[in-house]
Amino acid sequence: MKLFRYGEAGSEKPGMLDADGVARDLSQVVDDIAGDVLTAAGLATLRALDPAALPRIAGNPRYGAAVGRVGKMICVGLNYSDHAAETNAKVPDLPILFMKATTAIVGPNDNVVIPRDSVKTDWEVELGVVIGNVARDVSREQALDHVAGYLVVNDISEREFQLEHCGQWVKGKSCDTFGPLGPYLVTRDDVADPQNLAMWLEVNGHRYQNGSTRTMVFDVAYLVSHVSRYMTLMPGDVISTGTPPGVGLGQKPPIYLKPGDVMELEIEGLGRQRQQVIGWQR
Repeated sequence: MKLFRYGEAGSEKPGMLDADGVARDLSQVVDDIAGDVLTAAGLATLRALDPAALPRIAGNPRYGAAVGRVGKMICVGLNYSDHAAETNAKVPDLPILFMKATTAIVGPNDNVVIPRDSVKTDWEVELGVVIGNVARDVSREQALDHVAGYLVVNDISEREFQLEHCGQWVKGKSCDTFGPLGPYLVTRDDVADPQNLAMWLEVNGHRYQNGSTRTMVFDVAYLVSHVSRYMTLMPGDVISTGTPPGVGLGQKPPIYLKPGDVMELEIEGLGRQRQQVIGWQR
């Protein structure tokens, strides 16, 4: 299934695509694509519906973040060896984990705002893993049983805040609009192999990132198991699994986002995002 949320920011409604790609409203069935709706039992209820009996969604409404009420957004650093190389970093022995504030989350086509005094705002296309069933210290072999599905993440990063303002990376990852999610949550049964998905990102039509989840250092099952050892993962939590090479920081010389730039990014089978970059305003 492809699930989504649509409508004005803060008032999104749940929806799904039928087999013909027609957008259908789920408001009479569930209140949101969130929480228990994402468990195995919740998704089974949606899977049993007759999409033709659901109302069509008219027009071209705004897509919201594909998951609502996200409790935690956990990100993985340097999880592609070729990305580590371009940033002159060592491939880690264990996953590098950091948090992105959930206030950063926006829709897949919403504007991205460059923070006040930022000069190093950067892009990162990433595979997002959405938790379904509660995961608490689960084994790698059982990990995918706790996954609801997958989505596209643009892990926007302010490199000066991240690397030069002392402390943890969270400072450079959590600014408002730095977490576009979606357009769809594609359920696990519709993703044959999360470790074989092509992914790319362009800025102003120039392709900077062109990679695949095949080159992850730590795969999805390992990451879910590893993270769940340190914290309980709840339905709707998101793990953003790292980015392939081609970020602005890795260019020679580095290239960063500026007002007026347009980012487009896609992961095979999960949909496409498009964001315009705008300047900070009080």
